[in-house]
Amino acid sequence: MFAKMRGLAVEILGALLLGAAIWLLLGRNNQGEAGLSKLFGFLNTPALLDVKTLFLSIMLEAIPFVMLGVFFSAFIQTFISEEQVRRWTPKNPLLAIPFAGLLGILFPICECAVIPVVRRLMQKGMPAHVGIVFLLAGPIVNPVVFTSTMVAFQRQPDLAYYRLGLAFVIAMIVGVLMLVLVKKNPLRLGMEREMRHEREHLEASRGKLGATLNHAVDEFFDMGKYLLFGAMISSVLQVLISRETLLSIGQTPLTSHLVMMGMAYVFSLCSEADAFIAASFSNTFHASALLAFLVYGPMLDMKSTMMLFGSFRFTFVMKILVIVTALVLTVTMLVPV
Repeated sequence: MFAKMRGLAVEILGALLLGAAIWLLLGRNNQGEAGLSKLFGFLNTPALLDVKTLFLSIMLEAIPFVMLGVFFSAFIQTFISEEQVRRWTPKNPLLAIPFAGLLGILFPICECAVIPVVRRLMQKGMPAHVGIVFLLAGPIVNPVVFTSTMVAFQRQPDLAYYRLGLAFVIAMIVGVLMLVLVKKNPLRLGMEREMRHEREHLEASRGKLGATLNHAVDEFFDMGKYLLFGAMISSVLQVLISRETLLSIGQTPLTSHLVMMGMAYVFSLCSEADAFIAASFSNTFHASALLAFLVYGPMLDMKSTMMLFGSFRFTFVMKILVIVTALVLTVTMLVPV
């Protein structure tokens, strides 16, 4: 009961944040008439069609990978025991962190698919600091993303190597910090108990194949509502904030990095395709700012943040948001690209 109330509170908070963002972005005067007029104008113009188009494009891009992730997660839930997960994970925490960072090579999945997989592995006994390293590095440290980045930046191939290396280093730093800062299970309250009861019931009544399919369906709808919410916020903000406005802001090294990270967060692109969008800004922003876009987006974006809030405790997600943002901004500004 408390877990459901916590989930509802997160959704209400997200709705309030969306409302506040629209109110701020639309502008306002002392009477508030300008903001309201823009809002109603937005609802009656082709901009609404742009929102629908962007929303559908994000969903169509993300859903296949989410389905891949939930089926892989359901397979783990049904066929892999807690003891197996504990046995495969190195006992030494300092060895387990690079091990998790390299899992993306074996499991080339994007940021949408990795969240349900990590959640399930943590339910099976994988330590939180190990799971978060895989969650952050997996969508970048894999051959598919590396190849797409090389193709997108044929004139700047070093960016592909920098992207892979920085993602691995940042993920390991976050893992070490989580090892120190996180002392209790970061999964939302009651989730482990509910999942264990569900697994026992389904496996007893329908067998492993039926249990796998049912887990996948339940996981998809559980993740899907946060994906929908994140995709809607992203599509609205992309229409409301013009590219010209962002370019005018990003005139200094600091602001250019912040702008590119903000775009990566709002655009919510799949890590297999975001390099081609970043390449379109290569004549406008410095290479280090492009690198910030390439590293930050797969680690954190609008839709994945909503999915994280659906799986983990609020304080744990906020720690990830703050630490990852600070690290990506600092490291990419210092790297000599």
